[in-house]
Amino acid sequence: MNATFTPRPASEFEFEFIRYEKNGVRATITFNRPEKLHCVNFPMLKEIAAALDDVIYDDAVRVLVLTGSGDRAFCTGADLAEQQQFFDRPHDYWKWMGAFIDCHDKLRNLGKPSIARLNGIVVGGGNEFNMSCDLAIACDDIYIRQVGAAHGSVAAAGATQFLPLIVGDRRAREILLLCEEIPAKKALEWGLVNQVVPRAELDRALDVMVEKLVNKLPECTRYTKQQLNYWRDMSWSQTIGHARDWLALHSNSPEVREAVNAFNEKRKPDYKRVRESLIKKEG
Repeated sequence: MNATFTPRPASEFEFEFIRYEKNGVRATITFNRPEKLHCVNFPMLKEIAAALDDVIYDDAVRVLVLTGSGDRAFCTGADLAEQQQFFDRPHDYWKWMGAFIDCHDKLRNLGKPSIARLNGIVVGGGNEFNMSCDLAIACDDIYIRQVGAAHGSVAAAGATQFLPLIVGDRRAREILLLCEEIPAKKALEWGLVNQVVPRAELDRALDVMVEKLVNKLPECTRYTKQQLNYWRDMSWSQTIGHARDWLALHSNSPEVREAVNAFNEKRKPDYKRVRESLIKKEG
């Protein structure tokens, strides 16, 4: 029996948490949970993976665009409301991480160029999706921010691996340890994005970049991506399995409980109490 890799019309996919469109040579995946600022839950990750498979199969598609609906957010990482269930079921967090990893593996290995259209804030795992794309265009009024050390996680599925390669070691440490907002202008200076434009010019700039990518040789482009991925693949393959297990095992730790509860209760984590409890425990 011969294997078949048949693409489907985008309209056949009945996705709930993303929009998937194909327009000639361009496919677009749009995070579509605007009420949650496009944070990702497990069903959304499975939908993204299914759409990416179709992009891979469809030879008519030459460029993928990844973006968020509206103008408030590109993606704000994991859904912390969903993460509460992992306090008592860390083995389910391990499964969640598997779906997150699968999306990034497919995105990085599309065999076709991808562009992150940064239409709004880019936070946590959202920046990991940004970095898994080949290129990025941002509105001039957005910011990028990693929040793991402040919100009870570790950016171990992309950011810790890729930021040192993209912005350098010291800047990566600043981004990951201070958890401060990086305005679009600074993101451009540091190499986190390729282009920054006024919001009204975002789609025109995107069209120009798509056209430039389309007018290249497909097989040469695919192998160029393969070679460019070497250092990312090296770092990723050496760390991601350990990260998946560590994050699952620590998903019910006191630090994570405090940070996730604080987020859902719309307050700041009590960092002092966490520090003091650690001192007492060690004493």
